[in-house]
Formats: sequence, structure tokens, C-alpha cells
Amino acid sequence: MFSKGACILLIFTLWASGRLRGQDSLLVYRTLDSARMLPNDTGKVNWYIERGKAMARFFDARKEDNPFFQEAINLGQRIRYARGLVTVYNEIGTAKRNRSEYILAADYHEKAIKSAEETGDDHLISISLNNAGVDNRRMDQLQKAFDYHFRALQAAERVHDVRNICVAINSIGNIELSTEKYKDAIDHFTKALALEEKSKNDLGVAINLGNIGYAYQGLGKIDLAIEYYKRSLAVNQRLKNNTGMAICYNSLGDAYQEKKDYAHAMDALQKALAVNDKVDDKVHTAESYLNIGTLLSRQGKHEEARKYIMKSVDLSLYWRFKSMLLEAYKALAADYKASGDFERSLEFTDKSLLYKDSILNENVALALAQTRAIYEVDRKDNQIKALEHDKQLSELRTKRNIVYTLSTAGFLLMLAVGGFFYIRHRNLEANKHTLQLELRSLRAQMNPHFIFNSLSSIHRFIWSNNQEEASDYLTKFSKLMRMILDNTQHTFISLNKEVESLRLYLDLERLRCNGVFEYHINIANDINDEEVMLPPMIIQPYVENAIWHGLVHKSGKGELNISITMRSDRTLVCTVTDNGIGRKKALEIKAKKGETHRSMGMQVTEGRIDLIRKINNSRDTNVIITDLEDENGTPAGTQVSITLPVEHIF
Repeated sequence: MFSKGACILLIFTLWASGRLRGQDSLLVYRTLDSARMLPNDTGKVNWYIERGKAMARFFDARKEDNPFFQEAINLGQRIRYARGLVTVYNEIGTAKRNRSEYILAADYHEKAIKSAEETGDDHLISISLNNAGVDNRRMDQLQKAFDYHFRALQAAERVHDVRNICVAINSIGNIELSTEKYKDAIDHFTKALALEEKSKNDLGVAINLGNIGYAYQGLGKIDLAIEYYKRSLAVNQRLKNNTGMAICYNSLGDAYQEKKDYAHAMDALQKALAVNDKVDDKVHTAESYLNIGTLLSRQGKHEEARKYIMKSVDLSLYWRFKSMLLEAYKALAADYKASGDFERSLEFTDKSLLYKDSILNENVALALAQTRAIYEVDRKDNQIKALEHDKQLSELRTKRNIVYTLSTAGFLLMLAVGGFFYIRHRNLEANKHTLQLELRSLRAQMNPHFIFNSLSSIHRFIWSNNQEEASDYLTKFSKLMRMILDNTQHTFISLNKEVESLRLYLDLERLRCNGVFEYHINIANDINDEEVMLPPMIIQPYVENAIWHGLVHKSGKGELNISITMRSDRTLVCTVTDNGIGRKKALEIKAKKGETHRSMGMQVTEGRIDLIRKINNSRDTNVIITDLEDENGTPAGTQVSITLPVEHIF
């Protein structure tokens, strides 16, 4: 049994030496089998594609489908690897096009476009669209081809893909050449030429120079056409590109014939024949014989012309070039007609018609075979999808049985550790209670009374034409509302967020109270306010009490100081101090107004602090309120000290 590495090495050695025949081809399928040990992932799809590319010549020579590509498609569809599918569909489509199976090629390139669009990669999209455009050009579906190439150009320009921009522009030029829009064609070929020269792609330069020559010949500007053919020829000679040189010589021969410069035409065609002898594809040699024969016939040299045309016929019969035979017999018929031998002309006309019918029948049969192949491929794809669906159902049933087994085991485990879950349930209930209190706190903090007073202040500012202050107040008010709604979604927030909302609240209250007090917030230097976490809206109710029951009723300027210090790594002390009228006088004023209810915000906050103490089992968590007096024993304000457990982000 071969190891995978040794097997691949042997295949490439045999292929390179041209001895991959008969039983040696078995190694290909052994390599294919060895891939089944690889995991079914994108790497395996790429492996199939690379092996398929390396073995493409072998399967093309046998006119067989490439099994590596087929495996890549099957696995790519199964794991939904769109990028790999784009590559393999384009490879198969191009191989089909090279065998003149244009309908199949177009079908594969359509699939490549769909997969490329799934990836969203404009480079892959432009490659696939250009391929589909070429397929449709070969089938003379020019409008459809133009649409594909135009979309390819747009996609390539989005990502500055010069290679595919050149392909698209050149292809659009060829379509315009086919529809005799020669000036438009020249514009596109010139743009493509400039890009090819900039990217130093000599083959692209040669192709576009030749295409510009065709367009000028179509416009009847023969001298310009000859100039461009010669420039294209020079580049092909530098590249030692025999096929390109033969095309240029044939184009020059055709142009010189149109100019009636038969000496130069014959020289060019003879050079094309000499070059074509070096090309493996003998259809070009047959074409050169036919071109020389046609030229001689136009000059009235009928005997010599027939010798060259018959050489084209003999070569075409040997290699079965039916299209070339059709043209050669038509040329013989025209030559005999020109020489007055109508009987022989009719004979060769009949032969050309026979080949025309044969080619037409073959094209119809090929189109039918390709349509059937597309149907078979789609049918197999549907079968694969159905099998994949059945496999998934089977896997789901297996998973369901595993879930049933695990559920039973889990139930028994739950019974065994019931005590643990009872304690956990109790803690969850406590947390639930905390959330309920926090929700009530949110509703109480921004109560309708505060909102009404804020809107009344805004109304007052507007009424007094103080639009700037009204706008400032409204902006801060809406920002505070958003901040409170956001903060109260979390059990803990960072100290800097709590202080930020506190500052905003105090700015609003100062604005409402016409600046009757000043405030200061001091955070100890050893506190990192971005890392320290505390429950949200825990300080604000005490600050609100200090303002509305202490500072508002004071004659003279009020002072509010908020100090935040750290007692230990887990304990935070917040001290709220005001120089207001004190609690005793505040109660007297409240009694005079007939207000006997206690603040909902204070009740909820005290409930939260009590719950925090229980959850954290912390005796230090408390609130201490101290009445301040001056030297004469006169009330000089209130101090509230809140001790809380804190969390740290890290």
C-alpha cells in the first residue's frame, strides 16, 4: 500500500514523463482514496482543487470529468464552503469551454457567480462574471455577454483588480467589434492597452494591439490596421509566441489583400505557414494553406491555388477539422466557378453543404448532450442533498437519544444534590428581591413630581424669553434620563459613571433653584474610579434630601460636599454634608405644609442597603446620619455617611 506522499510523488513523476497510461491511471484513484482519511474541512476541499488542477491535462486528454473537482464540489456543498466552490466551478467551466461545450461551461460559471456572491468578494465575482461573459460570446449571445462583462468591470473597479478590469474592457471591445461598432471598440481596446502596458503584461499588450488593428480594418483604415498588426507581431516575436505570430501574419495577409498588395500579402501568409508548422494544433496550418490558396485564386492563379487549398483539405480530413473542410470546399467551389468550371464548382458546393449539415447536426447533438448533462448534474446534486438531509435526520435522532439518556442521568443527579439546589434557589430569590427593589428605586428616583418641576422650570425659562437656559436645562435633563435608564439596567456600575450622573443631577437642581447652593465632589486619590463598582443610584436620594430639606430653605449661600473614600479593599464610604437648616427645622416646615408622608426614594434606598447587608453578610454596611451644630448649639446642617461593600472589575 502506498503512503500518501509517495503516491502523489509517483503520479507527478509519471505525468511529467508522459507515461501516465493504462494501469498507471489507477494511481490517480488511489490518491483520491487516500484523501478520505483527511478531515472534512476547507483544507480538504482546497486539496482536491489543487490535485484537480495538477491532473487537468490527464483527464482532458481522455475527455473525462475530473474526479478531484467532483469530490471538491460534493464536500464544498456539504460544508457550505462558497470560496472553494467558486474556484472549482470556474475551473470546470473553463475546461468545458476549451472543449467547446459552451452550454455546460455557462452553467458552471453561473454557479460560480452565485457562490462568489455568497462570499461578497468582488475579486471572485469579477472572475466568474468575465468567464460567463466569454461563454456567451462564444455562443453569439452578445447582449448577455456584454451585461456579464459590464458587471465584471464594476466589481473589479471596486477593488482595483487590474487583471479583471483589463479582461472585462477587452471583452466589451470584442463584442463591439462583432457588432461593427468599431470606434467604440477602439476606445475600449485603447483603455485595456494602457492598463496592460502599465502592469507590464506583454501578452495582453499584443492581444489589444491586434484587436485595435481589426477595428481600424473594419473602418477601412488599412494602413493604420497594418501598423497595429506589426506592433502586435513585434511583441509576440519578443515573447516567442508562435500562435500570436501566426495570427498577426494572417491578419497582415488579409489587410494587404484588401489593399490589393498581393506580394506583401503572400509574404505574410507564407510566414504564417512557417510559424504554424511549429504549433502543435494543426488547424492553424490548415488555415494558412487555405488563406494562401484563396489569395492565389483572387489573382487568377487557379492551378496553384487549388494545390494549397487541397493541402488544407488533406490536413483537415486527417485531423477531422470539419469547420475547416467546410471553408476549404467553399473556396474550391468559388475557384472553379471563377475559372468557368461550373460542374466542379457544383460538386464542391455539395460537399461544403454536406459538412455544413454535419456540423449543424453535431452542434444540435452537442447542445442536447450538454442539456442532458446539466439535468444529470442537477439530479445528482438533489440526490446528494436528499442523502445529506437523511444523514442529518439520523444524526438528530442519535443526538435525541443521547439527550434522553443524559436527561435521565441529570434528573437522578438533581435528586442527589437537592440540598445544593435549595440553597441556590434561596440565593436566587434574594437576588430577585434586589432587582425588584432596584426597579422600584428607578421609578422613585425620577418621580413624576421631579419631572413636573423640571418641565415647569423649562416653561418658566421659555416664558421669560430665557431660551438658552431652557435649552441647556432640557439637554441635561434628557441626558440624565438616558443615563439613569442605562445605569439601572445593571446590578453594579463603575464609580465614575455614578459620579457623572450625580454631577448632572446636581447641575439640574442648581439651575432649578437659581444657584442657591454650590457643590463639591471629592474622590480619594487611592481610588481608581473606573475599576471600583457600586450599586447604581445609591447616593442620589441622600443628595436630594440635603437639597430640598436643608439647602433650599437656608438664607444665604448653601454648600454641599460629597466625599468618597475607601476604608478597605472591599468597603467604600460616601459622606454627604450640607450646611442647611438641619433635620429638626426641616420637619417643622414639613409639618406646617401638612406633608406627613415619607419619601419613597428614601424608603427604597434603605431597603436596598438592608438587602445588600444581608446578601454580603457585612455588618459594616450601614447609613449614619449626624446633625451638625455650631459653637452656640445652633443647627448647622446634616451629615450622612453611607458605608457600602464594593466590587472591582479586575
